Amino acid sequence: MLLDDAELEAELDRMTDTHTGAIAAAAAQTAALRPWIFENRASRLVIDPERFPDEREEMRAAGMGAVYTKTSHGEPLRLEDAEQERRLLDEYFHPYAQAMMEFIDARLDATGHAVILDVHSYPSKPLPYELHADGSRPAICLGTDAFHTPDWLLGAARAAFESCGDIELNTPFAGCYVPLRHYNTQPAVSAIMVEVRRDTYLTEPAGPPTDGLRRLTVALARLIDLCDQRLPRSEHR
Repeated sequence: MLLDDAELEAELDRMTDTHTGAIAAAAAQTAALRPWIFENRASRLVIDPERFPDEREEMRAAGMGAVYTKTSHGEPLRLEDAEQERRLLDEYFHPYAQAMMEFIDARLDATGHAVILDVHSYPSKPLPYELHADGSRPAICLGTDAFHTPDWLLGAARAAFESCGDIELNTPFAGCYVPLRHYNTQPAVSAIMVEVRRDTYLTEPAGPPTDGLRRLTVALARLIDLCDQRLPRSEHR
């Protein structure tokens, strides 16, 4: 890392999806059927597990592929070193991806289906690294995929979050995370990304939560319940 302590703390405030883990955990406890939680416990400044690890990733143009070399303001974060990138991918990225693939495979074997609810947050004002910063910034951005986001899941997400503010699709961020083993090949894996604008539930950039956090928790729990109602019953889900 090329940042000093103060610079690193500021970058973490900008790039961390603050309190989303708390939202997911509280929603899981509130939902009628507790879902599985797959949590990334390393900062995306170590690796970003939802980026392509190769030239398919468009964010490499901003120095933010699976291993970031630039900060959110385009300043150097770490040296561009192919060997260091390989080590970070081997230590963090590939084990995460493998574990997620095996987890989804286990759910498919047990139930025949899997639904991924991918929870993120984003700032109310665009950061310099964003490639699509000219798009609108709704309270809730739903990231979808033509293959993996069925109409029923999108409808459930809209219904669940309707009380949280305006909802738009794929702006300012698009798509949703699906393990590469299942991507565009396994229709039994459904997925949607829920991007929450941070000023709706915390004091930006990464301050304490506001009353909006409770509203989001209730909404996410409702989405979990709607997914449960839509899918076939199974004691092993």
